[in-house]
Amino acid sequence: MPRINLLPWREAERKRKRHEFFLSLGAAFATAGLITLLGHWQMSASVQHQRDRNDYLTQEIAALDKQIEEINGLDAQKRRLLARMEIIETLQRSRPEIVHVFDEIVRLLPEGVYLTFLKQSGTRFEIRGVAQSSTRVSSFMRNIDASQWLSDPTLQIVERRAAGAAGTPGGSEFTLFAKQRSQAAAEEDNSAAAGKASKKVAAK
Repeated sequence: MPRINLLPWREAERKRKRHEFFLSLGAAFATAGLITLLGHWQMSASVQHQRDRNDYLTQEIAALDKQIEEINGLDAQKRRLLARMEIIETLQRSRPEIVHVFDEIVRLLPEGVYLTFLKQSGTRFEIRGVAQSSTRVSSFMRNIDASQWLSDPTLQIVERRAAGAAGTPGGSEFTLFAKQRSQAAAEEDNSAAAGKASKKVAAK
């Protein structure tokens, strides 16, 4: 029986299997590297997309903050304009009142009293004059207190003045302060009170 030497075939088979193993191993490493590269690329793309979205949101938020700041500035300007308009309307309503006040002062003066000085500071009047007696000053203050245009008379100084050598009559020099009643404010209060009363009636 002939004898066959299988060593060369086994060695060749072993080399072939080793070659196939290294090829498979290289293919596996290549596939793993490709998968890793694709994953890294996809992750980088996702991160960049999120960064772009964050930048866009930051820009939009900054634009909205600017718009809000402009709106707040417009609101403040609107409030200032409304306050000025209210002051102007109040002045326009109260402008004729000073005529009534001066006319009222003349009518409130009792006999034996005449004025030497009159000054207005806002709604406050400083009144100086001479009266035949302190009783006349008290009567003048009562008239002011009952007046429609003046209120809160406050006496500051009363001094007795002697008769002059040239026949100037004596009397009491006085200084008092009074406040002007604002008819415009009174009308607004009356209107507000009437509105509240009508609401109460409607509610009933």
